[in-house]
Amino acid sequence: MKIDVTDTPSESDLAAISEGLTVFNTADVGPSARQSLAVLIRDDTGKTIGGISGYTAWGWLFTQWLFVPESLRGQGMAGKLLDAAEAEASARGCFGAWIDTFNPQALKAYQRQGYAVFGELPDFPAGRSRFFLQKKLSPR
Repeated sequence: MKIDVTDTPSESDLAAISEGLTVFNTADVGPSARQSLAVLIRDDTGKTIGGISGYTAWGWLFTQWLFVPESLRGQGMAGKLLDAAEAEASARGCFGAWIDTFNPQALKAYQRQGYAVFGELPDFPAGRSRFFLQKKLSPR
């Protein structure tokens, strides 16, 4: 047995970890029913210029990335994206949503959407805190 630290893992290295953890978690708590979820902002040419990327699993929506272009900020676009993602998650049977951020403006936007802080990681990154937020959803 050997431990190998690398900053260039292969796809097969990552697949071995993912597959092993998936098998373990399925045996431990049941299948996740993980499904990708994206809500895209497209410009007039159809090019994606922002949006949400995340997934649903075990009855929860996780918003991994949310990006609104500078030209669309301050117009409620983050709320519209979250509304769409939450509606799809509810349609998938999700009962909760969570997101994290270290951006103070994003934190306020998520709180306006009904998300509540459930955790804080100070100095991530240095001088800021990373906040973890959740919201209850109504499954359909």
